[in-house]
Amino acid sequence: MGREIICKIWDFPKVVNMAASQAAPAPARALLSGNEAIARAVWACGVRVASAYPGTPSTEILENLARYPDIYAEWSVNEKVALEVAIGASMAGSRSFCAMKHVGLNVAADALMTLTLTGAAGGMVIAVADDVGLSSSQNEQDSRYWARFAHLPLLEPADSQEAHDMVGAAYELSEAFQVPVILRLTTRICHVKGMVVTGERVAHPSQGFVKNPQRWVMVPGHAKARIPLMFKREQALAAAAETSPLNLIAEGSDRRLGFVTCGPAWMHVQEAFPDAPALKLGFSCPPPLEKIRAFAKTVDQLLVVEELEPLLEMELKAAGIACHGKDYLPRAGELPPELLKPAVALLLKGEPAPAAAPVAPAQVFPRPPTMCVACPHLGVYYTLAQLKNITVAGDIGCYTLGAGHPWNALDSTISMGASMGVALGLDKGRSESDKDRKILAVIGDSTFMHMGMQGLLDITYNRGNVTVLILDNRTTGMTGGQDSPNTGRDIYGDPAPKVDFVKICEALGVAPERIRKVDPYQLPVLFKVLREETKIAEPSVIITDRPCVLIGEFKKQPSYKVVAEKCTGCGNCIDVGCPAISVRHREKAVKASGKEVMLQFVDIETAACTGCGLCLQPCAPEAIVLAAQVAPINFAKS
Repeated sequence: MGREIICKIWDFPKVVNMAASQAAPAPARALLSGNEAIARAVWACGVRVASAYPGTPSTEILENLARYPDIYAEWSVNEKVALEVAIGASMAGSRSFCAMKHVGLNVAADALMTLTLTGAAGGMVIAVADDVGLSSSQNEQDSRYWARFAHLPLLEPADSQEAHDMVGAAYELSEAFQVPVILRLTTRICHVKGMVVTGERVAHPSQGFVKNPQRWVMVPGHAKARIPLMFKREQALAAAAETSPLNLIAEGSDRRLGFVTCGPAWMHVQEAFPDAPALKLGFSCPPPLEKIRAFAKTVDQLLVVEELEPLLEMELKAAGIACHGKDYLPRAGELPPELLKPAVALLLKGEPAPAAAPVAPAQVFPRPPTMCVACPHLGVYYTLAQLKNITVAGDIGCYTLGAGHPWNALDSTISMGASMGVALGLDKGRSESDKDRKILAVIGDSTFMHMGMQGLLDITYNRGNVTVLILDNRTTGMTGGQDSPNTGRDIYGDPAPKVDFVKICEALGVAPERIRKVDPYQLPVLFKVLREETKIAEPSVIITDRPCVLIGEFKKQPSYKVVAEKCTGCGNCIDVGCPAISVRHREKAVKASGKEVMLQFVDIETAACTGCGLCLQPCAPEAIVLAAQVAPINFAKS
């Protein structure tokens, strides 16, 4: 990248060599995922402050970064706060870093859209991981739109090595133009491993905070003066993109079709069409339109291969560059070679692409997602499934699985923290026929702190008739057990202040007598409390308090076993949903009433059972006992 960029559009001229680091670090090779490679590069670039909120597929970036010395890392309570921390560190003249998944950028958008006017002082990089293919998200979002919306430069790596290298390029670009840089990742980049050449840390001292209200205090008068600078910066960035070595051309002999692509789609194109010319955009926003225009003249037809939306395609067509794109390729999911090849075959034949057909599911043995053995949420959803005339607004976390079999206990899941507002809307918008329906909101501990507290305040302020279930399992379970303000530990495992949910709920306006703490393993108590609180026509909160089974606080108890002779096949224990319980065999039976039923005789996998005792409570024949009380099978006699 041996090219100098001279930038004079902000507060001072600056010359940056995007090719080299400040010193030549000793190279090393390691097998790293994209997330690991990014963490290594952030540390090596001399970053002083890094912040994030855990969210798959970006979580491991900060987890790995926290292991490096000479850098402050934190789990923030949400992505907006994480971005604000990074903004503050940049204002202080330090290099800063922020990471989140695609939906997290929506949460941080308020700060982002002002940041584009203030710009960055110390180098600042925002890594955003799009979940292309919906591996673990409630939607599939193209974060490239945010770069256009906010007039920010965007880099797109295609593998772990590029993810590592583009971090360094991003910081130098950020400081050259005094602008935050978005590094757009996808699940494939984040989690796939490759050999990466790395270097050692090069210190990058803080330059200190420079008082400048006209830049940092974004009242209307100051903001208006920054808008022309933003547009001027964007023009300079567009010129830089035209000659950036991050945008490269792979020559090919078959010039019937040329490709313009970015991110991991580049790898798919290279695999599927190694002989075709292809223009790879690593620095994809602003797009290098003149470079693309010149490339288009060297091929017969141009195909834009991009995940997800036809964003670049529309920009090219608006610039008068003829191209194909989503007229042959889908707008959802990844674009692997097995999808690209038939689409290109039709394009080269001049045949129209067929109407989009739904993607057939993979032919594999069905294995629906479920909660862990002895998960403290199991009893909650078993109990909710027994309640009648209720509507339950769910949220984002492990407990979202309560929407599935056998509980079918959730009626909505929208976004993080939305359960509260949705529940209030269900209450206020209920029909006359639903006037007696009970409204509940279910939310996890870290999600409550992320975006849920405002929703509870809205319920109390507007006198909603809603019961809120806060499922406190003392960790951020969905993303792998990260610490948060309710665990009493920070990202390094050091002691930290621990929040008190009872006091928070009381401070948010819930009457003290309407805040109840229960043990989710005690089903009769849980059922009783739920019945009591949903009958009260005012806001109430029920807090369950048992640790996630995957963290150190959980203590396994002696396991249980089914006494086969006592099992009547009622299946009540199956409704708990514990995956340690399996159906041994089924048989039909006829009740005295003449109704035919299916009996399900069960067994418990003792190696998996953790002795929580949930399955004992709905077992009418008392067929479940401690495994130590069941005589082992004598296989010699059998």
